[in-house]
Amino acid sequence: MTNKIQASKFPPHGWLGLGLVVLFWILNWTLTGPRTHWGFFPLWVGYCLAMDGLVKWRTGTSLLTRSPRKYVGLFLVSAPGWWLFELLNVRTQNWVYDGAEIFTPFQYVFLTTVSFTTVIPAVFGAAELCASFDFLKRLKPGLAIGTDKRTTVSFFILGWVMLALLLLYPKIFFPFIWFSIYFILEPLNVWLGNRSLAHWTAKGDWRPVIALWLGVLLTAFFWEMWNYFSYPKWIYHVSWGNWLHVFEMPLLGYGGYLPFALELYAIYHLIVGFLGDKSTDYVKVMPD
Repeated sequence: MTNKIQASKFPPHGWLGLGLVVLFWILNWTLTGPRTHWGFFPLWVGYCLAMDGLVKWRTGTSLLTRSPRKYVGLFLVSAPGWWLFELLNVRTQNWVYDGAEIFTPFQYVFLTTVSFTTVIPAVFGAAELCASFDFLKRLKPGLAIGTDKRTTVSFFILGWVMLALLLLYPKIFFPFIWFSIYFILEPLNVWLGNRSLAHWTAKGDWRPVIALWLGVLLTAFFWEMWNYFSYPKWIYHVSWGNWLHVFEMPLLGYGGYLPFALELYAIYHLIVGFLGDKSTDYVKVMPD
């Protein structure tokens, strides 16, 4: 049975996701006063389910249907993963949350943590959707970046140098927040035997990387668009490159989403690697 036959019917959880998106998009943009603190999570659960449904419809498999337990795990890993970037942002102050002052510290941490759980499943689901298209499957091999000692050590050192520059001179090197973590964690995943993007780039296969890039840009569009008329909402403060805004985000800022997607992949596989799941290709960013 071909994937096309298997995927002929749009799954119920995909319809549920679309329904959540429509409902909470309308509520978020039409209600006044604080509302996004309770509307963000169901809106983005809807996005995650809709993306997963589209992948199941197109390919016959998806993150949720392959393993509901691991799908829930994406949400659990996502929150601490994003809190790492919030911690670095204490130094850079590149984004702040307008409306955060109306919450107690406990309410703020709880509500933001719940919202942060949707980051990784949203990006990975969109990446799998992008990986299902033929144009990506047809891409030819390119530059090979492997897992040899020289490459991994160079990545690891460069990552710590970027992190140091970020912390010492945040007004200049704030973009390194979207590079340093990947350059540190990718070698760790290689050395620990976890799944890593180098598994493919060592053969010159950049399709998983491109799938992640396209997936995160698709997700970023909805992040920034839905945020624009939200309250509470995030706003950006950057010391350079602050022009040509698309919604709240400066145009150059969208470039930071590309390495961010790779960081999410590295964070997820480092954590699940510590939990004993070292090499399972659960996230299908590799076109079949």
